[in-house]
Amino acid sequence: MIRRNFAWRSVAVLGAASLALGACSKNSDEPTTGSSSAATSAAGDGVLKIGTLLPQTGSLAFLGPPEFAGVKLAVKDINAAGGVLGKDVVESDTDSGDTSTDIASQSVNKLLAEKADVIIGAASSSVSLSVIDKITGAGVVQISPANTSDQFTTYNDKGLYFRTAPPDQLQGRVLGDLIVADGNAKVGLLVMQDTYGTGLAKSARAAIESGGGQVAAEEVYDPKAADFSAEVGKIKAANPDAIVMIGFDETKKIVPKLVEAGLTAKTKKWYFVDGNLSNYGKEFPAGTFEGAKGTLPGAKATDDFKKQLLTVDASLKDFSYSAESYDATILTALAATAAKSDAPSEYSKQLAAVSKGGEKCTTFKDCKALLDAGKDIDYDGVSGPIEFNDAGDPAEATIGIYQYGADNTYKNVAYQSGKIS
Repeated sequence: MIRRNFAWRSVAVLGAASLALGACSKNSDEPTTGSSSAATSAAGDGVLKIGTLLPQTGSLAFLGPPEFAGVKLAVKDINAAGGVLGKDVVESDTDSGDTSTDIASQSVNKLLAEKADVIIGAASSSVSLSVIDKITGAGVVQISPANTSDQFTTYNDKGLYFRTAPPDQLQGRVLGDLIVADGNAKVGLLVMQDTYGTGLAKSARAAIESGGGQVAAEEVYDPKAADFSAEVGKIKAANPDAIVMIGFDETKKIVPKLVEAGLTAKTKKWYFVDGNLSNYGKEFPAGTFEGAKGTLPGAKATDDFKKQLLTVDASLKDFSYSAESYDATILTALAATAAKSDAPSEYSKQLAAVSKGGEKCTTFKDCKALLDAGKDIDYDGVSGPIEFNDAGDPAEATIGIYQYGADNTYKNVAYQSGKIS
């Protein structure tokens, strides 16, 4: 199912925009396609087993800690409320790495051997594309808290792939609208070469141009390159008002080149996306990022939720995609409760049902009580309403807009959310 119309409701003010949400992807490697004839049906055994496939290493490793924390907090809350099917949920964590390694495939093999009923992850869209056939072909549900590639909307996933972050086309529109609203007439794009980078750039370009702006230069680069001077030089020659960086960890190598070229955050307006919006702190001289802005999926994380996350990982400094990871885990447990089965073939049919259309509830404990009473539920999570559509994408989304201070860390300045129809 392909969504075409976007009707947005503004929740906080920052320019005029119709908005949405994004997430993460990875390198330019093509996905590995599995054989559908080898598909098997995972059988339930009465114990819901949660497997995680999240980045402990690789170019999105900074997203790993909050995502793992989100899953662990959810498991803690589920088990404190009596678990699923009368038993505690079991969790097994693995590393997704990135597409420069075979770590994800090895991790999936381990989780499948452990008879995981769901695999939460990956963060990177390209990593997920490299293992989705292996996971769904084994009859196991995959739910990503951060995949945003548009490819998943129409992917032949046997009804077993879901995500709690919306497609890239939405974040691109948010980003483009923000850039135009900030008064930028000419824009330069530095774009990582993969499905995430080029897909997000395409959507951002469309929004910029429809808003009356001009993309003066778009440089697509190899994220594994040793040097980015040539790309930065071409951006400088175009003399844009704003520079958009769509990438991952290689951004740390690009920023110094921009500064050397005189394209600082003070002379040009910098914009980042979820793949590189990070608290850089003392990694760069004070003021390097001051004034720069970025977009990041997800509703506002409450102070209470952050405090709870810190009880499972006291070292957390970033909370990106923690809410989406939490909600992916809670939804899985609620679907299994509704289906009265941990078999993926059974509870996968309930994932959309527990996310919409019934009595509103916001915690596993309260939702479980309603299900036990024979009622239909509509779980609204810490990341937003979610409401899975027929493609397994969230039908409602929120995006945050952030701005950096002199300490090279970012703070929220606005949220916008809306329905996708």
